[in-house]
Amino acid sequence: MSSFDPKIIAFCCDQSGYPAADMAGTLKLKLPRNIEIVRVPCAGRIETIYLLKALEKGADGVLVFACYEENCQFLRGNLRAKARLAYAHRMLEGIGLEKERVEICHLATNSGVKFVETLRRKSEQLKKMGPNPAKES
Repeated sequence: MSSFDPKIIAFCCDQSGYPAADMAGTLKLKLPRNIEIVRVPCAGRIETIYLLKALEKGADGVLVFACYEENCQFLRGNLRAKARLAYAHRMLEGIGLEKERVEICHLATNSGVKFVETLRRKSEQLKKMGPNPAKES
């Protein structure tokens, strides 16, 4: 059994992902190890380069927690985030990395359980994939 605990960067939209993370804390739900939460004003503000840099700088996986499509305060931010993730997927495939290392999850402010379940699922998925070979040494 491997002792590999994948590092996950979770970019959390201020209107959905971050309140869901807060709800998880209020409910005292246990997160997987090695989770780093990055609060952003809107998922649409996350440029593709930030997703890729997170992997380069040591993350094994990246999750973007965004509003549901019809609930974005900035109207199209979550759609921009979705498009940027698709672009990141193409770039990752182009360099031989699994596109599954980067994922978007839409949730509501009261989705603390879904927030934690998504992180646990991603952690298990990354354990099977193994460490990110693109990490800087």
